[in-house]
Amino acid sequence: MAKLYFYYSAMNAGKTTTLLQSAHNYRERGMRVAILTPRLDDRAGAGVVASRIGLRAEGMGFERGDDLQARVERDIAAHGPLHCVLVDEAQFLSKAQVWQLTEVVDALRIPVLCYGLRTDFRGELFEGSQYLLAWADELTEIKTICHSGKKATMVVRVDAQGRAVREGPQVEIGGNDRYVSVSRAEYKKVMRGEGTIEPLQPPLLL
Repeated sequence: MAKLYFYYSAMNAGKTTTLLQSAHNYRERGMRVAILTPRLDDRAGAGVVASRIGLRAEGMGFERGDDLQARVERDIAAHGPLHCVLVDEAQFLSKAQVWQLTEVVDALRIPVLCYGLRTDFRGELFEGSQYLLAWADELTEIKTICHSGKKATMVVRVDAQGRAVREGPQVEIGGNDRYVSVSRAEYKKVMRGEGTIEPLQPPLLL
């Protein structure tokens, strides 16, 4: 039975790596998948899904106003049956798009696997995450750790000096140089202005 899955975490937990591994597993068994990725996040190039450890795949870029059920239906009409839809950076989905993905599951009977952040740098839910948490059939946390050794559940946006940023737009695309995952206790500390956080360095790819 097809289901809507939401795999959520703080940053740098390997969400995109897990997505790409899932896509590989389907393809290895002769099944066709569609990878959807928001055009808003174009760090790796428009329509490209890339993990921090160097894995990459072509995806279908979408805008906030796009009808994702219609996109999937057009893809099936053009290329044949789909066995799975995977969504990267699912926090950027709109409420309407999450509902459209439930229709992909319920009406088209195709499993949909969404990967994204749960909360922003202010500790508030993203719109896409809010409705995935409400409507998904299965919720799974992908865990990562804080520099303190505790489980990281929060995301801090930092400036060039490693100071926590408390104000600004919810969406500001960036990587390890702008965002750091921390435990709730550390999040409270840095948001009170007690110390700074050293941004993670990009991984060395050999």
